Amino acid sequence: MIRVQQEDFDIGAEVAKLTAGRTDIGAIVTFTGTVRDHDGAVEEMTLEHYPGMTERELSRIEAEAQARWPLQASLVVHRYGMLRPGDNIVLVVTASEHRDAAFDAAKFLMDYLKTSAPFWKRESGSGGSRWVEAEAGDADAAARWHKRNHAAE
Repeated sequence: MIRVQQEDFDIGAEVAKLTAGRTDIGAIVTFTGTVRDHDGAVEEMTLEHYPGMTERELSRIEAEAQARWPLQASLVVHRYGMLRPGDNIVLVVTASEHRDAAFDAAKFLMDYLKTSAPFWKRESGSGGSRWVEAEAGDADAAARWHKRNHAAE
């Protein structure tokens, strides 16, 4: 399940909704990304996306996580619009029978979101504004999943 929305989300409520009535889940992994202030330099972050395209891409990658790992449930919620330091940006929840699948699937989804998801981020503050790009370490983290996929072929 994926959602792209402007409004904030409640982490506990999202997990409760995703796992309600489920007794087959032994592990739930959550990741929440928030707007970070770089030493007082960030006053706001604006996230932009292309409606329709973004949802298709997030659905595709979430389906890939479901295919790679034995997940009972998963959720990706990503916000857009103007956010301030401390605001929630993204929530990834993976649930499986065992922890390894839940952790790996959550890492896979976050690596994709950091490097390839169709969102554009602009940080603004007293020093002006700048577009935020993925860092080299993010690309290295995402590359491990591509290598694993080819190794299985």
